[in-house]
Amino acid sequence: MYDRVACKVRYRGLNSLHIVYQMKKTVLVTGCSSGIGRCVAYGLREKGYIVYPTARNEADIEQLTADGFDAIKLDYSDRESVKVAFNTLMEKTDNELYAVFHNGAYGQPGGVEDLSREALEQQFATNVFGWHQLNNLILPIMRSQGYGRILVNSSVLGLVALSMRGAYNASKFALEGLFDTLRLELHETNIFVSLIEPGPITSKFRANAKKAFEDNIYHNKAIMAQSPHTKYYDKVIDRLAHEGRVDPFTLPPEAVLKRVEHALVSKRSKVRYAVTVPTYILGFLKRILSSRCLDWISIKAGK
Repeated sequence: MYDRVACKVRYRGLNSLHIVYQMKKTVLVTGCSSGIGRCVAYGLREKGYIVYPTARNEADIEQLTADGFDAIKLDYSDRESVKVAFNTLMEKTDNELYAVFHNGAYGQPGGVEDLSREALEQQFATNVFGWHQLNNLILPIMRSQGYGRILVNSSVLGLVALSMRGAYNASKFALEGLFDTLRLELHETNIFVSLIEPGPITSKFRANAKKAFEDNIYHNKAIMAQSPHTKYYDKVIDRLAHEGRVDPFTLPPEAVLKRVEHALVSKRSKVRYAVTVPTYILGFLKRILSSRCLDWISIKAGK
């Protein structure tokens, strides 16, 4: 995976012969069936990266393969799938990897008191536990080679909570805490961790969230019969079913690609990359407002 070049360098006044490695930058991009993951995979390939995209469904794997990728099947919610995907990746890359962009996730809408334990566990299995498992498999490789980039697609909802999004909020807050801690633990290495925090982005996110909402809450007669939030749920369905942009600040996935590219090429990548106006605004307000004031704004924004 390297082209070895010998060159003379002067270091602290002494001549030393160093071996410089020109890396073929191999990147794993997860959740590439559509939206952000798909855009990032294609965009990085155009920039010359060797990209290995993943997807859960066979149809998406076939499409990525037809488009010239060496795609890998990966379902974050299935621990065995994570193991198999990692082993497959290592076989393809000869046990080397420059970067990973963790991205595959979904949102589970609904009031917190209407979320079953099973629905919350499934949200965390896909949005947190699978990311953590894969990352722990990748880290020994990066430590051994002495470098690496770990990019995590978080959300503005990992900074500020909005009503009816409790499960997704919790999963993104968990990612923020988990990878913030990992960044501290990697401070003496050449492995950099970056959290990318988009607001509204054009994708199939709402369609996937609508299905999760219907499966776990809206079509559950027992929940709907006793929920104190029933009067809001028709609005939730209408919002999720709406075609096109529901927020005037919605950006295309290329906005995330731009931050990913910076995190990959920067000598010292940023800790956080905000994407979209709502992320900048809410992130700023969280720093300057009291919790009560921020609650009032979040309640208004969440409706």
